[in-house]
Amino acid sequence: MAATKESDATQKVKDEAFVRTMTSMAYRKIRRLILETEWAPGFQATEQEVATTLGMSRTPVREALMRLQQDGLVSVIPRHGMRVLPVSTSDMKEIYEILTSLESTAAELAAGRKLTDDQLQGLEQATADMDKALADDDLDRWAQADARFHEQLLELGGNQMLKSVVLNFIDRAHRVRMLTLKMRPKPVNSTRDHAELVEAIRAGDVAKAGRIHREHRQRAGRELLDLLGRYGLNHL
Repeated sequence: MAATKESDATQKVKDEAFVRTMTSMAYRKIRRLILETEWAPGFQATEQEVATTLGMSRTPVREALMRLQQDGLVSVIPRHGMRVLPVSTSDMKEIYEILTSLESTAAELAAGRKLTDDQLQGLEQATADMDKALADDDLDRWAQADARFHEQLLELGGNQMLKSVVLNFIDRAHRVRMLTLKMRPKPVNSTRDHAELVEAIRAGDVAKAGRIHREHRQRAGRELLDLLGRYGLNHL
């Protein structure tokens, strides 16, 4: 009897671990479909339809959708499945206010950590890749290098909770940034800002690093919001 109970408990642990793994997989797959706009804002599907698309059972899909609702990417509708949420102009304004504040803090934290040249190599490589992409007029590759720069900056800040919060809001802004990427002026200022930020971090200049990144995000936010207003893009 004791052996049976132990066996049942072991199987329960294995089952729970399997569900967690499948939930994480469902979360990543659905998130990618949303961020790459394969599931556009307003897209709706039942829980079963999502599960069928992913080739999974409904349990991990249900858990993944609840996580994505907490991220602000979907709305879970009882008995009707899910709907991909649009991002409004007011959403983008608030998102950029958050990014301006929190990412500047990450830049200050990074500058205060006395990082080595080896630790800064990733930021320098991302900046060089951005330059090369602009020279090749490849904005998609530029955007990939830019995203890599920002993620590495957050990692170098050393605050994992801050990194997690900021990456969530970067994800929420991703669709709008990519849909408007080729409508904006060539982003030469962003590459220049990144190079200056790396040097401020290398010098351990906390105030300068914070100021450079704050002004960088403020300008980017103004340009994007002006563009959305000019073209009447209130929901994306």
